[in-house]
Amino acid sequence: QVQLVESGGGLVQAGGSLRLSCAASEFIFSIYAMGWYRQAPGKQRELVADITGAGSTDYADSVKGRFTISRDNAKNTVYLQMNSLKPEDKAVYYCNAHWGNYEHWGQGTQVTVSS
Repeated sequence: QVQLVESGGGLVQAGGSLRLSCAASEFIFSIYAMGWYRQAPGKQRELVADITGAGSTDYADSVKGRFTISRDNAKNTVYLQMNSLKPEDKAVYYCNAHWGNYEHWGQGTQVTVSS
């Protein structure tokens, strides 16, 4: 059974940093594109960052220059380094794995940024 387990969320002051991790199991991690999404209260889930199996990345305009997505295929783990956090970054962050018609989600981790 495919599992994605996020960790690293928490409370941080504006301007601070957090690093999210997503550990994946039970699938061929290296061929999947991995992404981080977030959902704030009352808003739709949105893509934050995405990384292909080959390492190509894409970011939402709102996080470019502040967030960095990376992956370690040997550890089946994807990371999201978040710097210069803003109150508007507060949301539940979800890990996503997708390949062809296959898609998997983690349970989410809360990120709260105080002003």
